[in-house]
Amino acid sequence: MGNEPAHTITRYDQELESLRGIVARMGGLVERQTAQAVAAVVDQNEDAAREPPMLDPEVDTLEREAEQLAIRILALRAPMAVDLRQIVAVLKMSGDLERIGDYASSIARRALKVEPLDGALSFSALRAMGRLVQENLHRAVEAMVENDAERAKEVWNADTAVDELYTTMFRELVTYMMEDPRNIGPCIHLLFVAKNLERIGDHATNIAERVYYAVTGEMLPSERPRGGEAAKKPASQGE
Repeated sequence: MGNEPAHTITRYDQELESLRGIVARMGGLVERQTAQAVAAVVDQNEDAAREPPMLDPEVDTLEREAEQLAIRILALRAPMAVDLRQIVAVLKMSGDLERIGDYASSIARRALKVEPLDGALSFSALRAMGRLVQENLHRAVEAMVENDAERAKEVWNADTAVDELYTTMFRELVTYMMEDPRNIGPCIHLLFVAKNLERIGDHATNIAERVYYAVTGEMLPSERPRGGEAAKKPASQGE
C-alpha cells in the first residue's frame, strides 16, 4: 500500500477481513443448503426440503454485499499483487457459492417428487454422490477461508470421482427407462437431482481453482480431471 498512513492501512485490512467474512458466511449457508437438499431426497425429509429455498434470499444478499465491498476496495484502495488476486478471486467465488445455493434449492424443490424404483435403483448411489459432493464443497470452503492451496488442489483432483458416480447413475437410469416405461417419471427426477449435484461439484472445483490461483499466482491446468464421459453430458437447468 506504499506510504499510506497507518490508519488507512488498518481500514484496508479491516475491509479485506470483512470481505472474507461475508464469503465465509455464504460458504456455511450453501453447505447447509446442500446437506439439507441431499437429506430431502435420500431420506424423503419434508422439513429438510423446505430449508434450502428459505436460505436463498440470505445467500443472495451476502453475494450482493460481497460484490459491493469488493468493487469499493478495488476502486478506492487500488490493491496489487496477492491482494488483487484474492479480491478478484473472492468476487468470483461468491458467484460460485450463489449458484451452488440455487442448485441445492432446485434439488430440494424436486426432492419430494423423487420415488425409489422398485427392484432397481435404490438411493444408495445418490447418497454416495451426495456425500462426496458435500465433502468436496466443505473442503473447498475451508480452502477458501484458510487460503490453503494444497487443500484446494485436493478438491480439484477429487472432481473425477463425482463425475464417475454421475456417469454410472446416468447409464443405469437410462437402462431402467428403456426396460420399463413406468420407470421414466422416477428416473427423470433422479437424473435431475444427480445432474444438479454434479454441477454443485463443478462449482466447488471452480472455488478450488480460484483459491489455488489467489494463493500461488499459478493456474491449475485448464483441463480438469474427468471421470467417464461426464464432461460430455449437457448441463441441466435448475427449476
